[in-house]
Amino acid sequence: MLENLSTIFFWILVAMGVALIIAVVGLALMWHQIKALRVPYHAGFFTTLQYVPLSLVILLDLLDFALDIFAAPISWITLDRLGLRGLRNKAALEALIPFTQPIPTFTIAWIATRLLDLDDTVVPQFIAGDDRSHG
Repeated sequence: MLENLSTIFFWILVAMGVALIIAVVGLALMWHQIKALRVPYHAGFFTTLQYVPLSLVILLDLLDFALDIFAAPISWITLDRLGLRGLRNKAALEALIPFTQPIPTFTIAWIATRLLDLDDTVVPQFIAGDDRSHG
């Protein structure tokens, strides 16, 4: 039983190491492409997700998986330097929530943003129950 647990632990560490290498290399290769995006300075989470490519959010999810809670400060600094301030808080918060690291939350949010056509003006109205169509 103990041998099985150590084997599982070993392969999880291997997966985290591979994820870290892919995330770091991918972010380094994409750095100039992401810096060239013209995301509005005050864009929120969903608006920023409309501007960024899927590959970036996948790399952020891999970084989160690889570094667990240590991804919070690294993600914050990286996203700030890339000019993606709308993603900073969510990346740091998600990195600090235990056991969410294997869940690709940024990738899911990116897909939902596009499928549901979400932006920063629609979501607060939905949450507040502001339905102006009945009015």
